[in-house]
Amino acid sequence: MVTNVDVVVIGAGPAGLCFAKSLADSGLQTIVIERQSEHSLSSPAFDGREIALTHHSAQLMHELGIWSFISPDAVSPLRDARVFNGSSLFSMDIGHRDTQKAELGYLVSNHLIRKAAYEAVKSGSAISLRTDVEVTNVKTNPNNTQISLNNGEVIQAKLLIGADSRFSETRRTMGIAADMHDFGKTMMVCVMEHPISHEHTAWEWFDYGQTLALLPMNGSRSSVVITLAPDEMNPLMKMDEEDFNREVSARFKHRLGAMRLVSTKHAYPLVTVYSKRLIGQRFALIGDAAVGMHPVTAHGFNFGLKGVATLSAEIKAAIASGKDFASDTLLLRYEQKHRRDTRPLFLATHAIAKIYSSNSPPARLFRAGALHLGNRIAPLKRAVAGFLADAR
Repeated sequence: MVTNVDVVVIGAGPAGLCFAKSLADSGLQTIVIERQSEHSLSSPAFDGREIALTHHSAQLMHELGIWSFISPDAVSPLRDARVFNGSSLFSMDIGHRDTQKAELGYLVSNHLIRKAAYEAVKSGSAISLRTDVEVTNVKTNPNNTQISLNNGEVIQAKLLIGADSRFSETRRTMGIAADMHDFGKTMMVCVMEHPISHEHTAWEWFDYGQTLALLPMNGSRSSVVITLAPDEMNPLMKMDEEDFNREVSARFKHRLGAMRLVSTKHAYPLVTVYSKRLIGQRFALIGDAAVGMHPVTAHGFNFGLKGVATLSAEIKAAIASGKDFASDTLLLRYEQKHRRDTRPLFLATHAIAKIYSSNSPPARLFRAGALHLGNRIAPLKRAVAGFLADAR
């Protein structure tokens, strides 16, 4: 059985679904392929991750018709940010007052973004889903691409999109290598309640031997992120709730009072990825399959949406002018622009993560000095705040 469509997207995560939705009004027919069940897409489980969205990303989600499927109560304003080093109470403060916005951005749970993207995709007729299936073979030629599924279906399309995570099997199948860096750390995420107000301020705390982050949610809750070596993380993941509460409160030096777990705990390996190529013959990578960011900047999904907007704009312009919407020239423009948009911050993030995870005496001295200096340079703080609030 051969099915002919215009575009095939492999991966029904937020990036893949957002890209499919971005083409819904283009006249193109799109199929999204996902190995998970449709139930897992329509009712995704909580996975611990809170996504920091810039104003630009929120606007893109409005334009895609996704934002309306997210309850206003589930959107937490992110007003300010503080960066700590070691045991010092001093912090580099990045405030919304350094921008012309009422907040730096917003926080929304990853599973709610996934659910909203699914509902937006299902609201139209231009996008079809193939769930509970796996890709067994991919072939491309100058005219089209052919995708074989394990249920016997063969899909033929003009353009193939890989959106199947930073560990993308599609990227590998297409023969595209990636620069992958395993930090040898595990990142645990969960939601905690605490009696002392977070004042809608995010924390990034480069402590000695651990990195702590706090993302403020509505009310007296925060998403807590703890990064440790795997052998240190395993006992933390296995602790009973009472011991866990005491341990996390102590790790945060009781700065937020006695913290209490109010969600499940989730652990993820800390691995970053940057694909050596973002395109191939009638093929493009988007989302984490293209650029898998370090979470310290919280810009992973923002870059995913940026790539979606860039590629879909190129495709729609080609359709409007009667040109091939999957030509080598078009895809090359997408690759060049997305690299310009993402590569500088990707490299800067790596440098920051390496410096602030080193506990050598010279590194400790530099870490403290850099924060004090950065806090005194007003133009730098305004630039950082502006980027966090409205990265384009």
